[in-house]
Amino acid sequence: MMSPEVGPGLPLWLPKGVVLRETLESFLRQEQLRRGYMPVMTPDIGLIDMYKTSGHWYKYRDSMYPPMVVKPQAGLDANTDEPQGEVYVLRPMNCPHHIQIYKSELRSYRDLPLRLAEVGTAYRLEQAGELNGLLRSRAFTIDDSHIFALPEQLDDEFISVVDLVLLVFNVLGISDYRARVGLRDPASSKYVGSDEVWEKAQSAIINALEKLSFPYISQEGEAGFYGPKLDFVFRDALGRKWQLGTVQVDYNLPERFDLSYIGEDGQHHRPVMIHRAPGSIERLVAMVIEHYAGAFPAWLAPVQAIIIPIADRHLEYANVVLEALRAAQVRAEVDKRGERMNAKIREAQLQKIPYMLVVGDKERQAHAVSMRLRTNENLGRMPLADFIERIAGIIKARSSDL
Repeated sequence: MMSPEVGPGLPLWLPKGVVLRETLESFLRQEQLRRGYMPVMTPDIGLIDMYKTSGHWYKYRDSMYPPMVVKPQAGLDANTDEPQGEVYVLRPMNCPHHIQIYKSELRSYRDLPLRLAEVGTAYRLEQAGELNGLLRSRAFTIDDSHIFALPEQLDDEFISVVDLVLLVFNVLGISDYRARVGLRDPASSKYVGSDEVWEKAQSAIINALEKLSFPYISQEGEAGFYGPKLDFVFRDALGRKWQLGTVQVDYNLPERFDLSYIGEDGQHHRPVMIHRAPGSIERLVAMVIEHYAGAFPAWLAPVQAIIIPIADRHLEYANVVLEALRAAQVRAEVDKRGERMNAKIREAQLQKIPYMLVVGDKERQAHAVSMRLRTNENLGRMPLADFIERIAGIIKARSSDL
């Protein structure tokens, strides 16, 4: 939901949207922890000097919010007409922040790869005509990861990152996408770094994809300004293309920030960075909503089960069922409206709630529920414990079945 009172392009999340979003975020976090990522948190603002060092300020300042001058110095910078002193900006991306975490201590080759992951909000002053609901907003959340690796670890780390991206798409049932390798346009001056560094980075991506036997297309001019990248591009229902997932190989920012590690030889060496993000969480939510048309698999559904008492006298037992489901971490509600049972069932089907649990005298006596699916299939009466075991297994497996 967007609110003009809050500001154009600034989403407000309602309760069911938050549940959907947090379920996706939890899934992503669990997979990252399983693969050795370390969770970190960084502030939403940072010193402008970080973004000048990275080059983002000079490349994207028109898309960044104006600087905040906390402790001004007299006058402007003679070369840039920019304010001087202690100056902050809202972060448009997390890379410089994670680099500061890497730089916070001396690193050894034994410490690498270092995989950092953060679900953090970024801010970009998109033009009004570019805003498009959750697909493109001015405040958005990135499930952002940065891997600092030895050069000889690059291929394996890149392949592992691609495997993680494909796992996410597979679990979500998304298959209508293509992979695009964004290369530098040799005729453009917008890129930073030497030809040698770019050749190494581009070769690393292509070699990894060849090892995976993964189909892709290459496109000049689609690289980031500091490194080539692998993008996963989707089409929405209107045929528009959206990037939903990117993996970028970067030799340039480690150079710009003078990153190093102590090698086996006791000397300082330069790590390589891999940037990984599935686009924004907002865009991922939008694509998932469109993909399922609201009929989410049970593990992802904001409301997984609705309890329907046949009459008011069954409300007490309905609440008993509700407490048992919530104790099993099942997202459930009771339809307490004074409507007929069939009307309640129809409303639950329109909301595409996976399970409808009808309870009456017989169910109360047997400590059971009568289960219906949103597909209108009536599976009949079963013990409440059996239903809880069934739905808990489906949720744990993140199955698409009901």
